[in-house]
Amino acid sequence: MSDTISPIITYSKGDLEVGPITSKVHVDNLRVTSILSNRDIVINVDHEVDDDEAMILAMGYKQEFKREFSLWSVFAVSFSVLGLLPSIAACFDYQQLVIGMSPIPWLLAVLFVTSVAYSLAEIASAFPVSTGTPYAVSQLAPPRYKAYLTWFTCWANWLCQITGAPSVNYSTACMMLALKSFCQPGYSATNGQIYGLTTGIQITHGLISSLPTLWLARFNSMGTVANILFLFIVFIMILAANDRVEMYDGTIPKFNTNAIAWSLENQTEWPQGIAMLMSFLGVIWAMSGYDSPFHLSEECSNAAVAAPKAIVLTSTVGGVIGFLFMLAIAYTLVDIDLIAEDPQGLGQPFVSYLAQILKKDLVIAATAFTIISSYFMGCSCMLAASRVTFAYSRDGLFPGSRWWKIVSPLTKTPIYAVWINLFLGQLLLLLMFAGDGTAIGAIFSVGGIAGFVSFTMPTLLKITYARNTFKPGPWNLGRYSTPIGFVSCAFVLVMIPILCFPDVRGADLNASQMNWTAVVFFGPLLLSTIWFVVDAHKWYIGPKSNLDEADISYEDSPYQDSPLDEVLEGKEQDESLEISEEKK
Repeated sequence: MSDTISPIITYSKGDLEVGPITSKVHVDNLRVTSILSNRDIVINVDHEVDDDEAMILAMGYKQEFKREFSLWSVFAVSFSVLGLLPSIAACFDYQQLVIGMSPIPWLLAVLFVTSVAYSLAEIASAFPVSTGTPYAVSQLAPPRYKAYLTWFTCWANWLCQITGAPSVNYSTACMMLALKSFCQPGYSATNGQIYGLTTGIQITHGLISSLPTLWLARFNSMGTVANILFLFIVFIMILAANDRVEMYDGTIPKFNTNAIAWSLENQTEWPQGIAMLMSFLGVIWAMSGYDSPFHLSEECSNAAVAAPKAIVLTSTVGGVIGFLFMLAIAYTLVDIDLIAEDPQGLGQPFVSYLAQILKKDLVIAATAFTIISSYFMGCSCMLAASRVTFAYSRDGLFPGSRWWKIVSPLTKTPIYAVWINLFLGQLLLLLMFAGDGTAIGAIFSVGGIAGFVSFTMPTLLKITYARNTFKPGPWNLGRYSTPIGFVSCAFVLVMIPILCFPDVRGADLNASQMNWTAVVFFGPLLLSTIWFVVDAHKWYIGPKSNLDEADISYEDSPYQDSPLDEVLEGKEQDESLEISEEKK
């Protein structure tokens, strides 16, 4: 490195009185908004730092992870979490069995989901820390409400993360047992068997997610290659190897007509417009992995550019490929009502669909490819969730945060965060023992709602309160930032109540048919709000710096002799005072 990076980073030979200072990071000279900015803070470091480390230091955190994820590696994790093939298979219940085989719901929903993703990418570029959207909220919200909005966003995003791996692994277990039912007619899996198999999958993912970062990067790259390859193979199988003509004695053609393929078939008791919106859950859940690069920012090189690019790539490529796959299903599916009835007792609509159009050996192969892809997807979900739990524990959000924020000196990964998530996921999976299978669907809906709430909170603040103070990062939407932000927020506002609707209504609605999303999502958020009002408001102020006090200095600043905690508290008070003055 050379001195040309000055005045952002400067270098000195050290001072014997204060220790060997090699680099100085001048926070206010970086074009960022952070918990340390606007206080003339200089961070003294005992080694040379690059731009990535300078950025994370300016955000208020030590560089604790190795930056061994490239743009491709981060995209690999994100695309694996997206897991289009297993996601589409898992969401048959929430899309095709709601509004029919038509690809129209995917086409419409993915446009709005992509707008949410693009807005999130802009936020990720401005605040490239693993804390993700809550950190952005803490810097964009009005001072009076900053602590609560950050708290709320943390809990919403965390609910999204911890439901990811259990829902994916539950779907994986169901497909594995559905394949057994297909090969062994008369076999029907019990909830206990599904729970046991899901638990086994969860444990293997916990072990993998505890490995060193470099190994995780390689494993997820392998998973992405497998996901893309198997998606392509199954896509070709559906189009080229479908055997509808022979299987149905020539009574139907190889492909459906346009009129049939694009037709809507309302499977609910709601009006067709409401059913269409309800079917968006399949798209929302299938496309919900694009936020993962945000949470891997501290393990990624050139994070302010690579993380948002990975988000954009994931949402755009995923949306297009997903739509093509939905077209293939629409033009080959034979009887949606028969899939809903499940006369073979497979318990997995996607396998029932494959059985309508493929010979037995090909059904087994396509399902096996889907299962392998789903396994990689679940592992990526657990990896991303562990980084979120680590980041929030670093800010003291959870009971026991002092344990969950520990980074293993051996693997340089937050092992305890991995395993507490796994334990909580096991508790969520107990929903499969409630009712006739409807309750477990809540973890799919919760993932969609919780993700949307946390993803769009900073976007809402960016286009309203902080519209004149937001400092975009190197990747941004430019003049399209505000209109795309408004579209994102409006879509989320419409979808939150829709995703809580049950499939039936009136006299047909009972406890077993109820959509338990409102309880599983809003219940914990209500409890967290009560906790904040009663106690947490006394000590929770949002993201907290974990830099050592001895490494902080102030140049030409009135805070020269003040401890860092007092300086940050003073910043809070000054911001509140500024608001009061503006009101006057």
